[in-house]
Amino acid sequence: MTAPSPPPPLLEARNVQKHFGRVVALREANFTLRPNEVHAIVGDNGAGKSTLIKIISGVYHADSGEIAIDGRPVTIANPREAREFGIETVYQDLALADHLDSSGNLFLGREQLRPPPLSWFGFLDKKAMRRRAQEEMRRLKIGIQSVDQPVLSLSGGQRQAVAVARAIAWGRRIVIMDEPTAALGVRESSMVLELIKEVRSQGLAVIMVSHNLPEVFAVADRITVLRLGRTIVTLDKSETSLEDVVGMMTGALAVAA
Repeated sequence: MTAPSPPPPLLEARNVQKHFGRVVALREANFTLRPNEVHAIVGDNGAGKSTLIKIISGVYHADSGEIAIDGRPVTIANPREAREFGIETVYQDLALADHLDSSGNLFLGREQLRPPPLSWFGFLDKKAMRRRAQEEMRRLKIGIQSVDQPVLSLSGGQRQAVAVARAIAWGRRIVIMDEPTAALGVRESSMVLELIKEVRSQGLAVIMVSHNLPEVFAVADRITVLRLGRTIVTLDKSETSLEDVVGMMTGALAVAA
């Protein structure tokens, strides 16, 4: 009796290439994401990390190669289509509206209307949005005093948490986090790392792009190393070390084919 075939990856990038004029940003980049894992993408500046996640999230179009979800090739033409596939992205700039509170940011662009006939005139159901925002903050164990606070008054870690909560609220399967602790202090970075673990515990898969290797080793299950637009290796965290990853990023450590 033959063993059942393993399920396909949740998401896969196959031989992806991307050029910007004469600059080759990605060449033969490969990446797989399993359900319910934190998968870190690391590499020096110019390695292609941001380009790869922007292709996955629909910001850029690959020149060649393909993206597959659940083993089926798909076309992700724009961020809206990425969201339809259950992919949400938290970028470094967070894209928060400072003048709005946490619930307003959670529903930004997805505002919930009151029942007819008030919905015909664009009346928002602020109570329902506030209630949902409180539920999301509680579910992710985010320590914000009130969802009515303008995000401008929140700390850097709290602002990051609001952006992550928005992604989790709408991302059904995959959350991409681009340098999630950039410009944060030690305490706030620790808060965000715990939040990433909580996201995984909620059953979502996380793609994490980071220059901070100690933080990568604190939360990642697997690590993919990019160098000069190519995928060098993908390893379980337990199979490697921080020093070896640095060597693979710089080319000082050769990787067996």
